[in-house]
Amino acid sequence: MKLVIDANIPAADACFGSLGALTRVPGREITAAYLQDANALIVRSITQVNDALLADSPLRFIGTCTIGTDHIDQAALAQRNIAFASAPGCNAEAVVDYVLMSLLTLAERDGWTLNERTVGIVGAGNVGSRLHARLTAMGVNTLICDPPRAADEGEQAFYTIDELIERCDVLCLHTPLTREGPHATYQLLNALRIDELTPGCVLLNAGRGDCIDGLALRGRLAGRGDISAVLDVWEGEPEIDAGLHDLVSLATPHIAGHSLDGKLRGTWMIQQALSRHLGRPSALSFAEICPPPVLTSLHLQHGLPAEDALRLCMRAVYDVRRDHDALQRQIQRHGLRKGFDDCRANYPLRREFATLNVQLSGEAVVLEGILRGAGFRVQTM
Repeated sequence: MKLVIDANIPAADACFGSLGALTRVPGREITAAYLQDANALIVRSITQVNDALLADSPLRFIGTCTIGTDHIDQAALAQRNIAFASAPGCNAEAVVDYVLMSLLTLAERDGWTLNERTVGIVGAGNVGSRLHARLTAMGVNTLICDPPRAADEGEQAFYTIDELIERCDVLCLHTPLTREGPHATYQLLNALRIDELTPGCVLLNAGRGDCIDGLALRGRLAGRGDISAVLDVWEGEPEIDAGLHDLVSLATPHIAGHSLDGKLRGTWMIQQALSRHLGRPSALSFAEICPPPVLTSLHLQHGLPAEDALRLCMRAVYDVRRDHDALQRQIQRHGLRKGFDDCRANYPLRREFATLNVQLSGEAVVLEGILRGAGFRVQTM
């Protein structure tokens, strides 16, 4: 059996080596020529799996080690009787870590506190629902917009996006990209809605770049300049808008979910799916491929303002400013496309907040609830 695998997928040998011969190819370089004698294809989000890629291949299984599936033409797979699997939820915790770290970084930089804000969450799937749960546990007021869920579950727990724009001063987008149907998300945040954002609002997109009208956002930032933006996803990746990039407060190269834990979880989930497809159930456990963190615990003894304590613990695990600065450097050296892709291909080791055990004693024990709510393991002493 031959498997073609994106070269940036971690633990590929450990997960797939026993199933066949592996051919590692950078995701953007996977072409139909590599698949002419392949039985399985394992990708991440940058490989466009469509008719042109699948032409005349003998593929019987395709897996994406990601939550999102809009890069996969599932109708084309069905026509060819190719089995498909994705990894829903694999990196959702990492994306939430990214959002919390980004918001607390802007709060520190611009002189506001998160618990004074109302956060609107657009899309309550794997990521949005986790973000809502963590913010609520941290005492932050949140409102949710999810039209498909509202249609299925009743509208009482949900708001429209226009209500969020009116009532919220932080707006977080976590939707898939859909271009058709009653709940299409393509340019969901269009020029009119961007114009109506409340002055002082923070707009954060860690969903899909095409859900925002980038030209309109650039105009609002360059013109009135009264809102802030955090963008991890962009229209036209990796050929991102240079003018928009220069105006956002935090710019990162589609890495919100790029924790080691999330990547490995995605690899493992697809390995399990392929094993089932082959009729060879796998005994490989996630713990076998996930190494222990370098930093396992942090001890706080003295009282700190809650958000200062949060930033301290978060930055011990992950600091979004590193990713923002790395993208700036790589773009200056190599240009937009290569700089963007180099940051992704050479992304440094990152773990999730849940890998850190925060030990609290003395005055610091009052921080237990907010730290636990943010996703850390907490032990009082």
